[in-house]
Amino acid sequence: MKLNLLLNPLLIKQVQGEVELDISGIEIDSRQVMQGCLFVCLPGTVHDGHEFAIQAVHAGAIALITEKELTDIPSHITIVQVPDARRALAILADVFYGQPTSRLKLIGVTGTNGKTTTTHLVEHIFNENNKRTGLIGTLYMRIGNYREQTVNTTPESHMLQRNFRTMLEHGAEYAVVEVSSHALDMGRVRGCQFRTAVLTNVTHDHLDYHASMERYSDTKSLLFSQLGSAYGDESKVAILNADDPVSPLYARKTAAQVITYGIQNDADIRASEIQMKPDGTSLRVDTFQGWTHLDLKLLGMFNVYNVLAAIAVSLAERIPLQQVKQSLEMFEGVTGRFEPIYAGQDFTIILDYAHNPDGLENVLQTAKTMTQGRLFCVCGCEGDKDRMKRPIMARVAASYADFAIFTSDNTRSEEPDSILSDMLEGVKGGPIPSNGYTAVVDRREAISQVIELARPGDCVVIAGRGHETHLIVKDQRIPFDDREVILELLGSKTNPALYPEKWVDDDVGVRAPEASL
Repeated sequence: MKLNLLLNPLLIKQVQGEVELDISGIEIDSRQVMQGCLFVCLPGTVHDGHEFAIQAVHAGAIALITEKELTDIPSHITIVQVPDARRALAILADVFYGQPTSRLKLIGVTGTNGKTTTTHLVEHIFNENNKRTGLIGTLYMRIGNYREQTVNTTPESHMLQRNFRTMLEHGAEYAVVEVSSHALDMGRVRGCQFRTAVLTNVTHDHLDYHASMERYSDTKSLLFSQLGSAYGDESKVAILNADDPVSPLYARKTAAQVITYGIQNDADIRASEIQMKPDGTSLRVDTFQGWTHLDLKLLGMFNVYNVLAAIAVSLAERIPLQQVKQSLEMFEGVTGRFEPIYAGQDFTIILDYAHNPDGLENVLQTAKTMTQGRLFCVCGCEGDKDRMKRPIMARVAASYADFAIFTSDNTRSEEPDSILSDMLEGVKGGPIPSNGYTAVVDRREAISQVIELARPGDCVVIAGRGHETHLIVKDQRIPFDDREVILELLGSKTNPALYPEKWVDDDVGVRAPEASL
């Protein structure tokens, strides 16, 4: 596309250089730049894209979008200065990729927990009912058999629009997207014409970025207020959790039609007669399109909420309730979300992505209901992120588990001992039940210890990382997959010759020694 056509929607800009240039792509990472690219210099919290402008030029960029004047840029490079490079990026990406969301029926799901499972449920129901649907989120972007890895839960605006264009090329009618609070605050979804917005819940998370729960909640409300105020041929829908206190506020902020779902409070779609079984969940669902009974393969009250949200989206798109039921009862679950890991052992291991207090509490509550013996938990907290949740996470783990091991997660620039010290503040001196806990810096060793402790009928929850396959330590990405580590260690434990006779005392009130920090 010609640069002059690409720049045309930008009202405020200062252009220096030739604009009759053929632009081959848009990039914000100088390492991804190829010949003919437009490089957008985004200011960031850690790095400033302006510092990498010359590297982008050397890699083949022929034009730059900047917020400030640059020196040492060759005279043949076109420089376009704008007031807000991130806003310009969203506008340019929408134009460059042909405004793909104007041709897709776009569904956005936001919330602290449940986004990944809810988007996968919607994708599954829609594809089962001949509504070809793509998905973008924490795990990947995929449409049919085509898949690309994603770096963020919600990609930057140029990658998002590129993904939507790819979906159209693969025949998609719908796209369902996880929309994070960071994405909303940073404007990554600007230019996305959402048809439906869904709220799962709002609980403690990301306060390192948003500073307060009020700001965090207000940011998530943007998805609903930005649905627009016009009523046309395509009806906009806001789907809200009636059991979450923020939902009435979100309902006031949107002009869209509102559909509510819930369990405790009155709602347009409501679950009752919920029964948790070892292999799934049964429930009755009453909706504005009638009622049905569901036998799900999913476990946990949190998944009941996810299913209700997916039902609401499906009914809004006129999929008959009985067809929704059939699709839901086929759904097997999502990688790393309350995922059982089995290699012949005589106890249960659950792998889950829970990395905030509410998510961990939900997972441990569910695990406790299905545990005949003792409940163990391994969890950690990430470095360079919300320190306030660290003691809360530890307290949740120690309150629900018979024995908790606190360990390392993505430590980034922080020392693991410092992170664990913050966590241990949540269990020192408080009225914790007579449950045990310890801290083990090495994550592999923590998993090894808990597998050695487990006996028949016990349940082990390994929380915090789920699908992730690397640990971030300082500036390195070190291969580490909880699933692979668990399976390797189980291979030793299920061998009778190597089965350790350790911590066989059933007195779970015995507190293991705390790690010296």
